[in-house]
Amino acid sequence: MAGSDIARVQDQLFAEGKSARDKYADLIVGKRGLGPLLTYECIVGLSQARAGAVGLMLRKWLYPRLLGTCGSNVVFGQNVVLRHPHKIHIADNVVVDDNCLLDAKGDANAGIRIGRGVFIGRNSILSCKNGDIELGEGVNIGFNCEIFSASRVTIGANVLLAAYAYVIGGDHDFSDPNAPVLAQGRKSRGIAIGEGAWLGAGAKILDGVTIGRHGVIGAGAVVRDDVAEYAIAVGMPARVVSTRTVER
Repeated sequence: MAGSDIARVQDQLFAEGKSARDKYADLIVGKRGLGPLLTYECIVGLSQARAGAVGLMLRKWLYPRLLGTCGSNVVFGQNVVLRHPHKIHIADNVVVDDNCLLDAKGDANAGIRIGRGVFIGRNSILSCKNGDIELGEGVNIGFNCEIFSASRVTIGANVLLAAYAYVIGGDHDFSDPNAPVLAQGRKSRGIAIGEGAWLGAGAKILDGVTIGRHGVIGAGAVVRDDVAEYAIAVGMPARVVSTRTVER
């Protein structure tokens, strides 16, 4: 995806010729019109910051009304923020802990799809900029993680992300040394993480990487090249140091 396809928030927020309501709708709600705006504002105002059991009950009842689809037994913690929620699809038995952000922003993307039995730890961010994020069944995301997509990020079933892991499916273009990096746009090739993989605390997966099934990434590793199935990779930059034995 070319950098010009990924609009900056500042450009959208301060664009001339658009009303404040339309700017808010484009950035947050994802749909224009008074009806979607009032629905979003009423649900968020009533339930997003409400503490305790009453807040849990209100969000369990009201948040699905904003989402594209929502299964049964889905728990939303306090201060969970939804952006472009009609492009967020959640299966059964999912937990989204306190202070998480689910941002499906984009003009033509499919958004965020969360499989059955997923846990998303508090303060974690799933962020799209015209990209898609797909979490397979049983994915477990620790506290303070970020998954960013400017094209497509897929995380297979039963993958474990320890705290502070970053999966960054996008990058800045810096090919012109005479221009600020901010002025050169972004690019994205996407990321794929195979089922059963484990990302240690603070691991960072860079754009364009594929991690094979049941791979293990050490704590603090920076992964910029593909990691094969069952491989164990550590370091900055990460390198494969061994392979897990598969019992027959």
